[in-house]
Amino acid sequence: MQRKTVKGLRWWIIGLIMIGTIFNYLARSSLSVAAPTLTQTLHMSTQQYAYVVMAFQACYALAQPVAGFVLDTVGVKFGFAIFAFGWAAANMLHGLATSWPLLAFFRGMLGASEAAIFPAGMKAISQWFPAKERSVATGWLNTGTSVGAMIAPPLVVWCILRYNWQLAFVLTGGIASIWVALWLVFFRTPEEHPMLSCEEARYIRAGQERGRQATAGKRTSWKAVLKQRRFWGIGIPRMLAEPAWQTFGAWIPLYMVTVRHMDLKEIALFAWMPFLAADLGCLTGGYLAPLFMRWFDCSLITSRKLVITTGALLMIGPACVGLVASPYAAIALFCVGTFAHQTISGALFTLAADVFGQHEVGTATGLSGMFGYLGATVFSLIVGALAGTIGYSPLFVCLMLFDVIGAIVAWRLICAPQKIDAAIPGVEQATA
Repeated sequence: MQRKTVKGLRWWIIGLIMIGTIFNYLARSSLSVAAPTLTQTLHMSTQQYAYVVMAFQACYALAQPVAGFVLDTVGVKFGFAIFAFGWAAANMLHGLATSWPLLAFFRGMLGASEAAIFPAGMKAISQWFPAKERSVATGWLNTGTSVGAMIAPPLVVWCILRYNWQLAFVLTGGIASIWVALWLVFFRTPEEHPMLSCEEARYIRAGQERGRQATAGKRTSWKAVLKQRRFWGIGIPRMLAEPAWQTFGAWIPLYMVTVRHMDLKEIALFAWMPFLAADLGCLTGGYLAPLFMRWFDCSLITSRKLVITTGALLMIGPACVGLVASPYAAIALFCVGTFAHQTISGALFTLAADVFGQHEVGTATGLSGMFGYLGATVFSLIVGALAGTIGYSPLFVCLMLFDVIGAIVAWRLICAPQKIDAAIPGVEQATA
């Protein structure tokens, strides 16, 4: 009896991961939307709110390499399920917070458990996609981050206005727990999936780089990854880029209330817009890399670096927020910033899958994520300390400067020839 197969199964797999990413970011974005209410209810100052944000970011940073190592060791299916169940439970516990230190504790639990999302996603993409499709797959994966952040404002505000702020966290965490069951039922590696056709399996294998296939069963160590120049070409730009995304996610609603004098209903109406723009940035960045290869006849790696550069230049949008008087113009400039950041983010994630083997990409992504969130943690402390004195505008300018420097670092450090294009028809071996 002929087994049943699904055409284009790899795209269904990335859809499943994208849904998990939506629930991941719905959970983490709930705090920023509820922040104006929580600062009053729990009597939090701006500095104390920064500590709560920092608790998430610091634990996320420290847990990223651990998550990557676990995923490379036990496999993406069960490793990811464990972490996903953890973030669902941690988010629901937010509803028990009665003070900002307790909220910070639950926030740290959420950060540690959510740290697996991108190491798991990039590991799955490295298994399921040929190299020439990875940036597109990463774009769709990264879209989930913006969709989750976009759904959070109306959903959380509805919970607060109709019921209470505690329900917002219980609801967004409970939804995530349902996805864990879907993940365990439907995810398999290409070698194990019963619904993968032989034709698609051959297509995936043919597009995998020969160097990556040769090291498919060799797990690496943190030390070995950290010694590589190409890792720092990803890790340093991520450390410089992540403060932008965390600032947009954690501070935009509070900024619009305290500086632009919007009320909670206006936040529900407008705060989701920058994350819709971020969705467009995810998809645009994913499709730009193949277009750059075609337009400029450049290598795979060079196309990724061109995407990073494009995004860095567009970060001039949020840098100009302080120059406009209208709150709606400020939202529009934030939209430019979230669009720009997600083009950068997708390219950096894809680079990890491009230059590291299947059994080291989780570790490499986790370590680069650790540096990214360490940068975000430090910057959140700076925002908490300085926003009330010098204002937000100079801090938004810094975000643009960080991304420009990150793009320069990527061009400088990811420049040695990599054997990653040899198996892709029509693409020459990558050079700078």
